[in-house]
Amino acid sequence: MTDTRQQIQAHIGDNAGVHFNELVRESDFAPGQVQYHIRRLREDDRLVREEFYGRTHYYPPAYDEWERAALALFHRETAREIVVYLIEHEPAGPGDVADALEIARSTLEYHLNRLVEHDLVTKRYDDRNRVVLELAEPEATGRLLATVTPTVPDRLVDRFTRLVDKLLAGGQESR
Repeated sequence: MTDTRQQIQAHIGDNAGVHFNELVRESDFAPGQVQYHIRRLREDDRLVREEFYGRTHYYPPAYDEWERAALALFHRETAREIVVYLIEHEPAGPGDVADALEIARSTLEYHLNRLVEHDLVTKRYDDRNRVVLELAEPEATGRLLATVTPTVPDRLVDRFTRLVDKLLAGGQESR
């Protein structure tokens, strides 16, 4: 295996769930080189490619489908913060989570839908018929969460969304 291919494989191993654009930004290789070596690594079953919400992510083959989805979602700052909040405060109501993170309920629901869809968070009703959020696999979630730091572009997207939410909320209050 070439040195370039080994470097790309090692980077993916150290950053499971890295998406293609970030992989290119963090390497010294041209996008075409990265594509070529990724294709070869996939042919040799040395890495797995998954599409999540319009982005292509790469993983070592040891990660199962649930872990790959979790890692992809944890690259988003807001989804990550929701999970961290639940680790510290579960079970929790959606309003409590949105208030604590200072995000709009619509933003919370957007990320919760993805977290629920991939079996990271469960929604259930308590004895007073209120929605309660809990982690589906707290130990596995905590283990994976510790391996991911959201990238700067992902943080900027999430922070921009929060800014727009606050501006819209401010406009509604003045009516």
